[in-house]
Amino acid sequence: LAAGMAVALALLVLLAADAALPVEDSLLNICMDAKHHKRKPGPEGKLHDQCSPWKDNACCTANTSSEAHRDQSSLYKFNWNHCGVMPPKCKRHFIQDMCLYECSPNLGPWIDQADSSWRRERILHVPLCKEDCEEWWKDCKDALTCKENWHKGWNWATGTNRCPWGFMCRPFSEVFPRPKDLCEKIWSSSYKYSPERRGSGRCIQMWFDPAQGNPNEAVARYYAWKKRCSPAPVGNVAPERDQAVRALPWSVLALLPPALVLL
Repeated sequence: LAAGMAVALALLVLLAADAALPVEDSLLNICMDAKHHKRKPGPEGKLHDQCSPWKDNACCTANTSSEAHRDQSSLYKFNWNHCGVMPPKCKRHFIQDMCLYECSPNLGPWIDQADSSWRRERILHVPLCKEDCEEWWKDCKDALTCKENWHKGWNWATGTNRCPWGFMCRPFSEVFPRPKDLCEKIWSSSYKYSPERRGSGRCIQMWFDPAQGNPNEAVARYYAWKKRCSPAPVGNVAPERDQAVRALPWSVLALLPPALVLL
């Protein structure tokens, strides 16, 4: 009986590990279901300028990457210059932000359902590296905008975004007093300000040197593992473990102690 229990326990461990793998895979190397994303990531040899780091494995096409660099691209009809011309050093960060959103296959752990007409999925609370948020804020603090949340509330009467009636143009430093405010508020909590630094393996970099490899791959693996291993909300039982127990044949379940079967 002891030998049978040992075999059964070993099978249980193997099945639990096997059940966990698809959960991890489903969060890695994927594209979200959104307006301009490809269905699956793959090579794109001619990604434009600041989107080029993703050319070996991208969720965006070359045309999308090119449009991301325009002052008023055809992607979303969004005008960066709604309060006068955006300084190039500031605009550079918004282009990198769009390249990350459109091209990265490493945002799976933060993909969430969306209720908008133009996408079925979005990203939520992506931990953006401390330096990325701070440099973005520093280079944009003197630029002008009239809104805190750029996802909604614009006047689209002319076919592009304009400041709503009564909203005055103000410096970014007034609209977003801290780097954290900019990162977390401008796109409806798509990003979360992370205290972690680039290279830590715990935060997403908005841009990287492709010659050094893609650091966001390891970050996505870490958070996919963390998400998979976090306790289930009900009874603190991991779904994979529960599924593994249910998958055991009755001949094996009969050998398990009742306490294990009922977990």
